Amino acid sequence: MNFESKYSVTVKRIKSNIIRELLKTATQEGIISFGGGIPDPETFPIEKLSEISKEVIMNEYKIALQYGSTEGDPELIKQYIRLLEKYEGISGLTEENLMITTGSQQALFIIGTVFLDEDSYCAVSKPIYLGAGSAFNQRNPNYISIPLEKDGMNLDILEEELEKLKKDGKIDKFKFVYTVSNFHNPAGTTLSLEKRKRLIELAEKYDFIIIEDDPYGALRFEGEKLPSIFKLNNGERVILLNTFSKVLSPGLRIGVIIGNKQLIRKMVLAKQGMDLCSSTLTQRIAARFMEKYDLFEEIQPTIKLYKAKKDKFMEALDKYLGDIDGIDWIHPEGGLFSWIKLPEGFDTMEMFEIAKENKIIYIPGETFYVDEPERNTLRVSFCLPSFEELEEGTKRLRKTIEEYASKKGLELKLKK
Repeated sequence: MNFESKYSVTVKRIKSNIIRELLKTATQEGIISFGGGIPDPETFPIEKLSEISKEVIMNEYKIALQYGSTEGDPELIKQYIRLLEKYEGISGLTEENLMITTGSQQALFIIGTVFLDEDSYCAVSKPIYLGAGSAFNQRNPNYISIPLEKDGMNLDILEEELEKLKKDGKIDKFKFVYTVSNFHNPAGTTLSLEKRKRLIELAEKYDFIIIEDDPYGALRFEGEKLPSIFKLNNGERVILLNTFSKVLSPGLRIGVIIGNKQLIRKMVLAKQGMDLCSSTLTQRIAARFMEKYDLFEEIQPTIKLYKAKKDKFMEALDKYLGDIDGIDWIHPEGGLFSWIKLPEGFDTMEMFEIAKENKIIYIPGETFYVDEPERNTLRVSFCLPSFEELEEGTKRLRKTIEEYASKKGLELKLKK
């Protein structure tokens, strides 16, 4: 049977998640992986979660093992509102302002479903978080890619593009700006306070919504904590996305959407057609964990570990790559990633084959673009490798760069 003739236009557009494909080699013996942005499993509070899981199943099974509401477990929402008030200074929220999702990826898919049509426009960073691109691509919108600077999106370019849409009579088709505000995936950058305020001004001037994705904000190692765009705007035209994946456990598959109750209601309707409700069991486990323990206090040892790994990695990059002329990388103040830009002429997707031979894995930068990519870029994650692997892996990366340059006849200029 010719199944191709039966597929929808949407499913024909879907491409395999290239990171998943690339990381298939990461489990081979001897491989050092800077690829996956996954937490160190040794940081999971397994004993506490184990105890709470047993208590929930034994004592609350009538709720925890049953269907739940699409909006999410009221106990979890209550605890999360308390957390937002205590640590983010966000007050005045009710349960109508929050919805629990099956991971933040579902939240992104819901955002696309609620706001995007094929004639819609949205602005995203260049590079973009791959999960957001995958979710929005299924709606086939018109992207406006805004280059990232070391303090976040170039808002001058954003305003220029918005003026073009206004001039062409298409500004009403512009739906939102999507930004990862803290410790960007893949680039590691943070949107400055000045740019956060200006982005709100642009949103009010051109009448669009801001999608603030903040999965890493709690993982700040150094520098000053910045108020969320949501807080700065009092949630008037900002939708904030959070997740438990980086602060508790990805396996719980819990994401959170915070926003105007009118918008949340529309998202609830969209979610009903996807899964009816997220896992009642993992939601109740997370709720009881937050009730019993201070979530942010619990992750302080994790932050300390990740900072030490980040410092070690930055030291190794300086040691093994710092003398290459034309190379640059981001020094993140938190999160899980850094972004390396190699000299012109490098193609990190091509170079990946040499990297595998040298038993080192990274993610080629071209996977993080919805338009013409910068092929001389790569994403590296420092959270999972050991301290020894961070050193050895960076040494292997230098070897890979040298071998690729030699193979392609590129001159690897060194700083004087």
